[in-house]
Amino acid sequence: QVQLVESGGGLVQAGGSLRLSCTASGRTFSTYAMGWFRQTPGKEREFVATISKSGGNTYYADSAKGRFTISRDNAKNTVYLQMNMLKPEDTAVYYCAADSLWGRLGVRALDYQYWGQGTQVTVSS
Repeated sequence: QVQLVESGGGLVQAGGSLRLSCTASGRTFSTYAMGWFRQTPGKEREFVATISKSGGNTYYADSAKGRFTISRDNAKNTVYLQMNMLKPEDTAVYYCAADSLWGRLGVRALDYQYWGQGTQVTVSS
């Protein structure tokens, strides 16, 4: 079992930046592929970015390419999402997720077994 805790959300103006963090409990963080998703009311959870266990491979949704960067520090059991050039349409609750089974760059919510509680990101116009 792993517990994930996100932080770093908040209110920012369009064009601004935020860095989200997600810290995992346990000693096996380096064996999990990690992902970030987001969700707005009435919509399904949407894939944002994913990173391999070592951090050597990443993959982004088209909406995130060129603006967001996912990274991880296995020594700190933490995965990050650096978000730049934020837009009002980026407003959502952002969730981090861990995959301990498949070991791949999953883009579906079903690819992940563990989820954090979410952190709100609000981008004002």
